[in-house]
Amino acid sequence: MHLDETPAPLRLDTALDGLAVTFRGMTAHPDESNCECHWGSAEELALLKVPDVELDPDLLRRTWQAVDWEDHGSVLRRILPQFAAALVSGRIKTTVFGMAEVGRSFARGHWQRWPAEQAAAVREFLHAWWAHSLTCADTAAVPAYEVFACCAEASATVTPWLTTWEALTHPAADRRLAEAADHWEKELLGDQLPWDAWENKEEMYTELTSWLVHHASDRLRAQGAPEELLHRIRLLGLTGPARWDDPHWPGHRY
Repeated sequence: MHLDETPAPLRLDTALDGLAVTFRGMTAHPDESNCECHWGSAEELALLKVPDVELDPDLLRRTWQAVDWEDHGSVLRRILPQFAAALVSGRIKTTVFGMAEVGRSFARGHWQRWPAEQAAAVREFLHAWWAHSLTCADTAAVPAYEVFACCAEASATVTPWLTTWEALTHPAADRRLAEAADHWEKELLGDQLPWDAWENKEEMYTELTSWLVHHASDRLRAQGAPEELLHRIRLLGLTGPARWDDPHWPGHRY
């Protein structure tokens, strides 16, 4: 693949600027409505129909989390510049579903069907944020495995995000891999994705586990990952009795 060699912080800043320019002046549909008892007041709803007015954090949260907009796409376009900036700074708080919940908000907006310029701006933001999470600061605002889940849910695929990870031969990307493998291995060994997927659950599980089995071991070993973790990653390539009867099968822990 062609790997964008722009320094990750610059690429992310440029992507955020791109969202701000592309979605400037956007509003929710004039007839959009929501429940005053469960979502918010008429005055708050009216703010979504005024362009470029910053929302307070609680209103922003209620807006992206709501699942019952008539035109989720127009609501998402209205909040995207502020929403994206809050995401990368770690100011977006999620429920037990983590950043996968954010990805589903993108998916509900059907952003990949938007006009080409708009879809390209969202796509570049997701790719820039993902590359940044893999290569920058040890203490990231959002863990890379959470950004991965967000991007996977937003796009209903793990393919482009794994392709980037494979191509980035960066020490920080290897550290992110060790963190993700440690975070994911329990669910993966139970034949489950480590986040609550909305679409293509089986396909994503199969591709993610296959990628880890074939591409992760050397990088994990280089990071000094425990042999126990390396054994569990190897077990992902086995099925049925071959996995359960393996002397390193950790089933008693689960």
